[in-house]
Amino acid sequence: MTILQDTPTQLVAWGDRPAWDDEADTILVCRRRHAVTHDVTTFVFEALAPRRFDYEPGQFITIGVEIEGTLTERCYTISSSPTRPFTISITVKRVPGGVVSNWLHDNLQPGQTINARGPLGQFTCADYPADKYLFLSGGSGITPVMSMLRTLHDLSHDADVVFVHSARTPVDIVFRRELAEIASASPSVQVAHVCETDAPTEAWEGHRGRLTVETLTQICPDFRDREVFVCGPGPYMAAVKSLLSNAGFDMDRHHQESFVLDELLSDSEAVDATDADAIVAGGGGDSETDTGFDVEFTKSNTTIHCSADTPVLDAATKAGLNMPSSCGQGLCGTCKVTLVSGEVDMQHNGGIRPKEIAQNKILLCCSKPKTPLVVDA
Repeated sequence: MTILQDTPTQLVAWGDRPAWDDEADTILVCRRRHAVTHDVTTFVFEALAPRRFDYEPGQFITIGVEIEGTLTERCYTISSSPTRPFTISITVKRVPGGVVSNWLHDNLQPGQTINARGPLGQFTCADYPADKYLFLSGGSGITPVMSMLRTLHDLSHDADVVFVHSARTPVDIVFRRELAEIASASPSVQVAHVCETDAPTEAWEGHRGRLTVETLTQICPDFRDREVFVCGPGPYMAAVKSLLSNAGFDMDRHHQESFVLDELLSDSEAVDATDADAIVAGGGGDSETDTGFDVEFTKSNTTIHCSADTPVLDAATKAGLNMPSSCGQGLCGTCKVTLVSGEVDMQHNGGIRPKEIAQNKILLCCSKPKTPLVVDA
């Protein structure tokens, strides 16, 4: 991490700013941070040199920060709008045990730099133009749909938007004031919140409990006629998907973020030791029928067995190894490591650059072994 003077880049004529190039541009400078709730903070970034950011609302970036001498990467949805292209923002919730989220809250100040890749992702209303939208979010999953709403609002788009956010208490509602301002300024936007309970400092008088079809019908009677975008914790997205399906919604018009935005893999998610023992080296099954290979992780001094048709990340997770990961689809680059020896079949979706592949980098989530492997992880 580099500390720069806490002053903006020299003003450059808007039309003269080249676009951010994901191959050449890798550094973001924090220009501002501000609290959104008691445990959520927005960080606003500029490129190191004058750049404009071209992206679709709902996409994410992968950021890298050095923590205790190790570059650690996580992906965060862009919460800002591409209609304001000279800065880019992420809005981060402090997660108990979250390595990067806590580091950002405790350490990142204006003038400091981070590594960045992207934008990436396919969760965007730009690909699904519609007259009527329904945005459903839970917790910090609000960020991609907030980017979509900000974009529609900035463009004075005439789409009819219903924005429903679920939070634990009223003080946990992210972007509460801004959402109220947008709804007040735009007759085509309706905002509603659903809180599970009161806060110690505020009694909640709105919709209570968890989102149900009855509550959704009260807020948005025509929800079956809308293009729906959903983001939040995994259980929230699963519950909403079930709710909509059971209510007769056309699920071809249902879109959800493909990965949970908070840091997914924590120490509390360790695999049962009996499962791990089955695939640790020496316990990989019937040697006459097994077509897999040993995978050695040099930093943890651990060797596991991985079937030829199994991504290395899946085998490592089942073996009880806590490997950084996020999207699981070769998009974000969080699980990137160096392949010391061996050969893999890697079917990625843009989360790794050609020059990184040339440097023997692989993404564990989408790499299947073709030979025994040694991995620097």
